[in-house]
Amino acid sequence: MFSRYRDYIPLPGGDQGSPHNKLKNTQDKRRKVVACVVALSVFANIYYLYTWYMTWPLPLDNYQALNTHPIVDSTALSTVPAANPRDHAVVTGLYTDAFATAVATLGHTINVANSSAHRILYYLPEKISPRALCIATASGWEPRPIERIAPPFRGVHRHFLDQYSKLNLWKLDQEGYKSVLYVDADALVRRNFDEVFRLPWTFAAVPDVYTTAAGYVSAFNAGVMFLRPDSALFHDMVAKIATARYPAEQAEQSFLNHYFGAEALRLPYAYNANLAIKKRTPALWQGLQAEMRIMHFTMAKPFLQGDYDEVPMDKLEKNADKVARKKPVFKEEIMEWVEAWKETRRTYDAKFSQCNAL
Repeated sequence: MFSRYRDYIPLPGGDQGSPHNKLKNTQDKRRKVVACVVALSVFANIYYLYTWYMTWPLPLDNYQALNTHPIVDSTALSTVPAANPRDHAVVTGLYTDAFATAVATLGHTINVANSSAHRILYYLPEKISPRALCIATASGWEPRPIERIAPPFRGVHRHFLDQYSKLNLWKLDQEGYKSVLYVDADALVRRNFDEVFRLPWTFAAVPDVYTTAAGYVSAFNAGVMFLRPDSALFHDMVAKIATARYPAEQAEQSFLNHYFGAEALRLPYAYNANLAIKKRTPALWQGLQAEMRIMHFTMAKPFLQGDYDEVPMDKLEKNADKVARKKPVFKEEIMEWVEAWKETRRTYDAKFSQCNAL
């Protein structure tokens, strides 16, 4: 009956052109692509974990208390002529009333450390009240009004809007100073640091530290800086702050890292013991204790509340307790600041009473 179809041979792929088969082929291709992506992802993660496991951490993240020798060779230092106390100064800045008690406390700890340096307080007269200036200078700072240097760019962090004013430090050669150590107000001095005034370099600072993946970096923190004042250099910097290319958020610190990046001497962490070190590498923080000159309260400020708001004198201790509860990893350091503040208040109580009456 069907003999006429006996020699019929179907065409290849007879129904491959149908919509159903096209969809099926597309889905098959997608499955293969997804399978390849998953396989590559698994391989990449296995490789990452292997390299992470097999690679040694950086030395500071793997800190061990191996070297117990002093960071300063006293014998070698004795061969270097002592700096004339009239030629060098330690400087801090006051750009808001909220830091007045911190400045007073920093000054007291410098006095206790018996530094021979002249104390100078830079402040912005249009932003600082007579009361705050009185409190800040109670421990011996000599107040010096300066002209504000405005940020050249937008994007500067709101807490750093006045920090370019630090560049005025380089004009201190006009007053006869040959060397300067700048110290942020949110710091405490643990021991004498006068050896830095014998450094022959023009600029030195301590490398910065981050608790993020960046970790220990070569860029320095501008919270403690040694410098040789030079008015010509000051004018050169001011002329370039708006033309140099650098991230705006960190203000003068970012600019100074670009200006001095290749020439800056990197000082030991003992000269700017950033609290970030303790959070990142507790063993290193412990290892710094014996040599620590300056502790920098970067990550916990017991003298501030809210968004950099002032804390009344009679509430400082209570506020510090609150900060310690929020940041318990720094409780020991916060309590150390409190003890320094208590001693400062006892020592200059009469002066503080006069200040609070203003």
